[in-house]
Amino acid sequence: MPDAPKRIDTDSARAHLDRALDDHEQAFERFFLARFLDLSFTYLPEGAPDAEKTTCRITFPVTDMVRNPQGSLHGGVMCSAMDISMGHLVAKVAGPGATIEMKVQFIRPVMEGNVTVEGSFTRRGRSLSFMESKLYSGDGKLAAHATATWKMPTRPEP
Repeated sequence: MPDAPKRIDTDSARAHLDRALDDHEQAFERFFLARFLDLSFTYLPEGAPDAEKTTCRITFPVTDMVRNPQGSLHGGVMCSAMDISMGHLVAKVAGPGATIEMKVQFIRPVMEGNVTVEGSFTRRGRSLSFMESKLYSGDGKLAAHATATWKMPTRPEP
């Protein structure tokens, strides 16, 4: 386990923030928080039409900027990444939706490495969908699990 620094490197943090500010736009996969956390997105199965995607996989590095005072990945960052994995999947298959409720279970701390988050449908409906997201540490161990209810986008009447 790496020793948590007493302070974050100011120059590195400013450079990172400047990159996120320069590279963001208010669009899925490119909004500020996604750029700040260095989120990478993959939708599975690869090659399937968007409406048939079943999983949104997100990866991102654990850095000093997202650690809590104990040196592990901050729980709020974990929750945000899991929420984003589900929301981006909804957007990919049906358009922008909204989280109605979300429950998170933290299983183990994540100290370092690259995190993988996988959001998926457990039951997809027309107006509501039930979803889950799993967050894995760099060594592939399950570190957090979220379940959520999502409001699906309203479809225009014919």
